[in-house]
Amino acid sequence: MRLINVKAFIKRESMINMGWRVARPTRVLEFHGDEATDYAILSHRWIDQEVNYEEMVNLTKMDKEERDEVRQRDGYRKILNSCAQAKRDRYEWLWVDTCCIDKRSSAELSEAINSMYRWYENSRVCYAYLHDVPDSSFPTGWDNPMYSDSRGWPEWFSRGWTLQEMIAPSNVQFFNKDWQPIGDKRTLAHTLSCITGVPEHILTNGFSSNRPCVAQIMSWAAKRTTTRVEDRAYSLLGLLGVNMPMLYGEGEKAFHRLQLEIICISNNQSIFAWGTGLSEVKLRTGSILADDPSFFEDCHTMELMDYNEFIQDVKYRVPDTGLCSAEDDRFGTFPITNRGIQIWMLLSPWKGSDSVFEAWLPCRYGPLGPTVSINLALWRSNYYRYFSPGTSTTQQTLLRQVYLRYQDTPHCASFEIDDSAIIENGFTYCNVYPSKFTGDTFTLTSIDPLCVKVYSDKQADRLLAVCFGQCFGQDWIHTVCEKPISEYPWEDYAKELHRKMLARGPEHARSMAEVRSRGGRYGRICVKHTRLPGSTWTVRTSCSVWATSRNCGVKLEISRYPYNGPDKWMGFDAEGTNNPDCDIRGLMIPHSPTNMFDTSYTLLVDGVSMEFSRAPDGIKLGDYGYFTDTEDFCCEGNIFADLRSLALGSDITPRHHKIDEKYRYNADGDYIEAHDPEFLDDSVTLYKPLGLSVPSNHDFNSLLASLSTRLTNRYLVIRVIHCATVPSSEPSRQWPLLARLYRSPIFNPTTPLCTIAKPFVWHRDEGTGSASEP
Repeated sequence: MRLINVKAFIKRESMINMGWRVARPTRVLEFHGDEATDYAILSHRWIDQEVNYEEMVNLTKMDKEERDEVRQRDGYRKILNSCAQAKRDRYEWLWVDTCCIDKRSSAELSEAINSMYRWYENSRVCYAYLHDVPDSSFPTGWDNPMYSDSRGWPEWFSRGWTLQEMIAPSNVQFFNKDWQPIGDKRTLAHTLSCITGVPEHILTNGFSSNRPCVAQIMSWAAKRTTTRVEDRAYSLLGLLGVNMPMLYGEGEKAFHRLQLEIICISNNQSIFAWGTGLSEVKLRTGSILADDPSFFEDCHTMELMDYNEFIQDVKYRVPDTGLCSAEDDRFGTFPITNRGIQIWMLLSPWKGSDSVFEAWLPCRYGPLGPTVSINLALWRSNYYRYFSPGTSTTQQTLLRQVYLRYQDTPHCASFEIDDSAIIENGFTYCNVYPSKFTGDTFTLTSIDPLCVKVYSDKQADRLLAVCFGQCFGQDWIHTVCEKPISEYPWEDYAKELHRKMLARGPEHARSMAEVRSRGGRYGRICVKHTRLPGSTWTVRTSCSVWATSRNCGVKLEISRYPYNGPDKWMGFDAEGTNNPDCDIRGLMIPHSPTNMFDTSYTLLVDGVSMEFSRAPDGIKLGDYGYFTDTEDFCCEGNIFADLRSLALGSDITPRHHKIDEKYRYNADGDYIEAHDPEFLDDSVTLYKPLGLSVPSNHDFNSLLASLSTRLTNRYLVIRVIHCATVPSSEPSRQWPLLARLYRSPIFNPTTPLCTIAKPFVWHRDEGTGSASEP
């Protein structure tokens, strides 16, 4: 590494001051090894006016104005004063990170960062320059007014890089802003320990006597900052004995890489112990790795346990005769795989949960502290870090090989909630917990994964709560009605339920994910009925995820229909669930014929592929009715006729669509073929077809909802294909020829096609009782 030649630098500066001509070949930076050279080293807080390698080398080549600008910088004066101090201490060489590294070379920068701890460790003396200390003595007390931007102490103690620069050298001398000596590391060890959290024996003896566990070292950097996010990881390399390449621009991934490198060379499980203290830091569910050193803030007393002592302690706390011994080789290794970190762990299942476990780690808080445990959640065969208040384990411990997921997971889920139907039926909205969530649209994250909305029915003395959560990027909803208002204030109920539901989050998320995974060619809508105890009320929760916006549309309804079915999610294929502009009331559940010989035909409607069925004779857009056991559609009325009879000023005008072939066999623009997507030879030929569909605007969807009681479980003709009559000028003798040309066994240009579906708001499963007839 390059070092400053102290004599050459001071001589060059003296010649410039005297106005003498400086020989351009004068070298002030030279390469030397750290083990064979006696050198001093500078530790300081970087400021805006530093001097880099290129400016240091080319100073004499600059014109006078440019050279004077460099020499007047605070960064240059700092180098000059460091050289003067090194000369007084009789050191010929000095290392300063601002100018001894050519940062234009990424290879040199990476080498310098990976070897920097060693350079500080092998230095004869380290000058710690506290640029914001005006007094002639070291500050011994917290002074927030003086150092408000650095937590009450000089700024040098708040920076990430200066941590290793304090620990690595055996001799650290402190200087104030005027370069007056104000103490050294050994005599100030007690004060420095109070400021930094680093134990006194580390400050006086280094790591040679007893190297702390990974979590404790991380805790020393928890409140320190760096200009670049990546430097929060890179500044810890030497302290943790790790080497890795520099990749500026990777952000938090640098700290993740650091942890993986530690795992590759060590079986120190304290690296998983972040967030286990009493304070609530930035806890989040997901990767087993921490996002930055602040997650280890409460680990300053963490220490590793002897394995025999660890096993005995776990047996005492959770009695079990099947635990492994300390000699078990499986217990001390955990390789990194593409699936996750493969490791054997002692797991205690949570009471009442098959997805959340308490995992025991061979470390503790201080010599007399309890064994540390973390919570893990099983999700799709991998285990993730999981946070839930409190612990509630069974009296059982399992030795299990698990894969700890270290890759990033999705972090949020957004909800758009329509609860107007609950309010209209006599329930009062109390509030939401936590209170940070307001309104009917909000987003949950891995840090805030759950909120509880509470409603009250004073007449029935009952509280109703709807829990909205996200777990590993999967949204989930759960409705609960347990507590009477007279016995339980809603605030206490919401807090208690919030705590309970955090522990059940993975299970609720899994049940919804399983239902959604069975979706067909349409989008998926999930429905769940919850009967309110001691009443005839039934809450129906329905939700649809719109893929283009990632929002989950939720509608809460309540009715007096009795429900005796299971309290679990049911999934339905529904059209429109991938359209964020689609009102949940306008979602349609397509009719699925039970007859396997029924044929569907594919056409392009405004350029979008859609399937149609052969329409019964005389069918019209807006007809509604039911299907018989033989799959015959029995029309009972027409919704457009019904709505017009109400003399409402709503917009219920049908939409018009352009119809094209999906498979281009026809060159005649007047004739369109609709093909069976599985058997292309089975087709229907249409003459000048026009597509009509029911509107999807707010007025029409509201009218659909208003008819939901009268038309429960009825089907609606939502699309039809109207064809023009074949003109008399078309010779009938050509029809067989056209039929052969189009390969169609049926040639009837006036035969319409249609799509029949059930509006979601008209759906009610059989468990909710029979619907009234229209």
